[in-house]
Amino acid sequence: MATTSPSQQLLEKIVSLAKRRGFIFQSSEIYGGLNGCWDYGPLGVEMLRNLKEAWWRAMISRGDIEGLDASILMHPRVWEASGHVQNFSDPMVDCRECKSRYRVDHLFSEMSEKRLKAISKAANLESALSHTLVMESKDLTKEQLAEVLTSMVEKSSTLFAELVAKELIACPNCGRVGMLTEPRNFNLMFETYIGPVKDAANAVYLRPETAQGIFVNFMNVWQSARQKIPFGICQIGKSFRNEINTKNFLFRTREFEQMEMQFFCKRGMDEHLFESWRETRWNWWLALGMPEHKLRFHPHEKLAHYAKAAGDIEFEFPFGFGEIEGIHNRTDFDLTRHQEFSGKSMQVLDDETKEKYTPYVIETAAGASRGFMAFLCNGYKEETVNGEQRTVLRLHPFLAPIKVAVLPLVNKDGMPELAQSLERDLRKTMRSFYDDSGAVGRRYRRMDEIGTPFAVTIDSDTLHDQTVTIRERDSMQQVRIAMGQVKSYIAERITL
Repeated sequence: MATTSPSQQLLEKIVSLAKRRGFIFQSSEIYGGLNGCWDYGPLGVEMLRNLKEAWWRAMISRGDIEGLDASILMHPRVWEASGHVQNFSDPMVDCRECKSRYRVDHLFSEMSEKRLKAISKAANLESALSHTLVMESKDLTKEQLAEVLTSMVEKSSTLFAELVAKELIACPNCGRVGMLTEPRNFNLMFETYIGPVKDAANAVYLRPETAQGIFVNFMNVWQSARQKIPFGICQIGKSFRNEINTKNFLFRTREFEQMEMQFFCKRGMDEHLFESWRETRWNWWLALGMPEHKLRFHPHEKLAHYAKAAGDIEFEFPFGFGEIEGIHNRTDFDLTRHQEFSGKSMQVLDDETKEKYTPYVIETAAGASRGFMAFLCNGYKEETVNGEQRTVLRLHPFLAPIKVAVLPLVNKDGMPELAQSLERDLRKTMRSFYDDSGAVGRRYRRMDEIGTPFAVTIDSDTLHDQTVTIRERDSMQQVRIAMGQVKSYIAERITL
C-alpha cells in the first residue's frame, strides 16, 4: 500500500481545515465537483479581499501608479498581437492505457534527477538535437535538465516518441511504460462566442492574463490621468487558462485571480527599474509575514519571447517551491505589437528631446489565489500547549478574516449583553465575531484555527470596573484594559 509523505499529509490537513472552517470549497461539490475550480467561503472571501487590499494599497499609495479594471472579454486581435494565439500553448501527451493527460514540462520536472540524467544521456547519444544539451549533465541542476529536455522535445516531433519507445518514460498515474502518445500542442485559452451564431467570425477568448487589458488602455490612462513617464497601471482581476492538469489545491487552477502592475519607462531605465521592483515586491511579501527562508528568487534562464529579463518570487509550499509572483522586463514588445496590429500610435513624446518613443515595461504579476494559498500554508501550525494539541493560523493581522472575537466568560449575570454590545460596536470598523458556545478555552482554540489575532473576554470583573481581558493569538498572552480602549487597541495592531 502506498504511503502518504509528510508533505502530502500537511497539504491534506490544510485543505481539510480550509473546507471545515469555510475558507475554500470545491466548486460544484454537490455534483461531484469541477476539477481546477474552487469557491471562496465566508472566511476565504474575507482573507482574499484583505490580501488584494494590501496589494492595492502598496501600488496606489506611491502616487505614480493608476488603477484599471479592464474587461475579461477583449477583441480577438488583442491575443493575436500579444502572441497568445500563436505561442500560448503547451506540448501535451496522453496515456493510452489510463487516459491520463500531461504537459511534457510537468512530466520532466516531476522526475527524479537520476531518471532525467538517464533520459538526457539517451537524448545526447541518439538525438539530432544533441548539441542543445550540455554533455556534462552532472553540471546541470535537476530543474535545468528538465527545462533543456522540454526544449528539445518542443523542437523535435520524434524525440519524445523515441524516449518512450526505449521505455525511459512511464505514465505517472498507472506506471506503464511505452504508453504515452507523441506530444501535440494544446492552446490554453478558453474560447467562446459573442452573439447568436457560433462561428469563427464571432469567436472570442476568456483572457489568460490581465496584462493585455492594461497595454491596450495605455494611451487612455496616460492621457486622462496626466501622469508623466515613468508611471504604472495596476489591475486585479480574473484570468482563465485551460490547464491540461490542475493540481496542488489552489496552485494550478483553470480560473484564478491576478494582481498585475505594468510600469512604463524610457529605454535605459528598464534595467534599474527591474532590480528596484524585484526588491520592492520581495519586501512586500516579507512585510505581510512571510519568513525570508521560505522565499527564494528564481531567475529565468529560458526567457519568454517578449522578455529581456525575468524571474519569479517562489514560496516553499508543502510540495516544494512554486511561483507566487513574476517580475519581467517586457521591453517595448507589447506596445509595439499593439501599435502594429491596431494601427494606433502607442508612442509618447519625450519632454526633453522632443522625440517620440515607445515605452519599455517592467511587469510585476502576483497571483492572488496562489498568494492566498501561500499565506495559508505558511500560517498553518500544530503545537502542543499544556499537553493539548493546538492548531493555529499565524496570519498577519491585516490578512486575518476575523480581527477579534468577543466572548462572555459565562452566559449569565449580564455578561452576554455586554459582550454583544461591544461586538456590535467593533463590527462598525472591523470584522468581529461573537461566540458564547462552549468553554472559553475551546472558543479560543476555534479562533486560533481560523487565524483570529485577538479575543476579548467579558468576565465578572467587567461588571464592576468595565475592564476586559484581551488575548493575543500567537503568544496567548493576556492583558487587562478598559473596555472603552478595546477598539483603538486592536485597530493599532491590525494595520499594515
